[in-house]
Amino acid sequence: MADISESKTISVAIARDSREVYAFMEHPLSFAQWASGLGKPLRGEGTRWTFESADGKSVDVRFTPRNPYGVLDHYVSTGQGNEIYIPMRVVANREGSEVLCTLFRTAGMSDAQFAADAKWVERDLAELKRFLEQQ
Repeated sequence: MADISESKTISVAIARDSREVYAFMEHPLSFAQWASGLGKPLRGEGTRWTFESADGKSVDVRFTPRNPYGVLDHYVSTGQGNEIYIPMRVVANREGSEVLCTLFRTAGMSDAQFAADAKWVERDLAELKRFLEQQ
């Protein structure tokens, strides 16, 4: 049997055209305006960036290159040689959009930590919605 991780997909509907949402989100610097979990961008170029995380540590992040499919996947380095894969998509939802983010439970992650990470993503996506709908 294949080794798979538990996952949870969290989404938010945004009353903005999906192309506009993607155009905003595809820039790594935009994450600083809504994604508190990723933190403050310190430096970067193209698809590779370094952020200061919420706990003050530097984390390296690889972003998916710009594409016509709404794919915003990114890979966060743990600092121990591992990367955490975070699939993210912007899809059309009638005249608006839906932003979906999938969390995978990492090895050794407790139920409480997995739930806390999911809540954090929910808060960040709610902030993204608020930010984009006020523009």
